[in-house]
Amino acid sequence: QVQLVESGGGLVQAGGSLRLSCAASGRRFSEYAMGWFRQAPGKEREFVALITRSGGSTYYADSVRGRFTISRDNAKNTVYLQINSLKPEDTAVYYCAARAQVVLTTSRFGYDYWGQGTQVTVSS
Repeated sequence: QVQLVESGGGLVQAGGSLRLSCAASGRRFSEYAMGWFRQAPGKEREFVALITRSGGSTYYADSVRGRFTISRDNAKNTVYLQINSLKPEDTAVYYCAARAQVVLTTSRFGYDYWGQGTQVTVSS
């Protein structure tokens, strides 16, 4: 079992930045690839970014590439999402998720554990 707790969301003006954190507890954090997803009102949960177990590789949705950066600190059992140049369309609840399997996926159905989410609201 892995427990995930997100933090760092809030209300920010367009063009601003936020740093989301996801703290993990339970089984060894370094055994999991980690992903960030988001869900806007009335929309399906969508992939944002993922990072491999070691942190050596990262992948991004086209809509966020160049503005978002995912990173992890395995010593602190934490994964981060740095969000820059925020746009109103980035408004959503952001979730972190953990995947135990080695093969990576951007599908939300491929993740084993989820946090409760943190709200990001971007005003224009």
